Amino acid sequence: MSVWAARRFWTSATVQPEGAGFAIHLDTRPLRTPLKMPLILPTEALAQAIAAEWQAQQGTVNPASMPFTRTANSAIDKVAPQFAEVVAMLAAYGETDLLCYRAIGPSALIDRQAAVWDPVLDWAADALEAPLRTTRGVMHVHQPAGSLAALNTSVSALSPFQLAAFHDLVAISGSLILALTVTHGRLTADAAWATSRIDEDWQIEQWGADEEAAKNTVLKQAAFLQASRFYALCG
Repeated sequence: MSVWAARRFWTSATVQPEGAGFAIHLDTRPLRTPLKMPLILPTEALAQAIAAEWQAQQGTVNPASMPFTRTANSAIDKVAPQFAEVVAMLAAYGETDLLCYRAIGPSALIDRQAAVWDPVLDWAADALEAPLRTTRGVMHVHQPAGSLAALNTSVSALSPFQLAAFHDLVAISGSLILALTVTHGRLTADAAWATSRIDEDWQIEQWGADEEAAKNTVLKQAAFLQASRFYALCG
């Protein structure tokens, strides 16, 4: 029976050195991924955070309450075996980055986007050597090949564990550049999240919040911040 469906059978979840990394033992049993690979973490801090998730389980194991464990499993079972493909998929967000597609009106929204998004793109041009073009509306704008290559290089430099967290930062925000501001320390995760929400917040200001959308936003924000914390714990 998979540990994911099991009831808690262990007394304590502990961190143990394992080669160049750290393993988690449930009493004497080392944890494995869903594909039965050893769950070896790159830093003690990350291992301790995952051990705490297991220690907090009561009764039946609840995967929904274990985001660090899920991301670590993904890093080992999914990201590492197809690292180049994941890098290419995420780097491709630079071709259609959220920050490059601006409103056609009203002028107040156009100005707000420019005030918040332009400095981030300026940073990408300087720090990452990846200037990107902007446009109004949704018609595709071609980005410089050199910029896309530079962005690919930045993503390629991540480890599989970092890349697993980075995936969520990109996918949730819709912006490769915003994800990179977080991993490079240019913006905090909270600031990057707020930056990604310019359009949505504008709509809320004009028309009010939708209850169901607001609930989904809370869940997405929590997942975004969780991904940032996982990335930081990778060392």
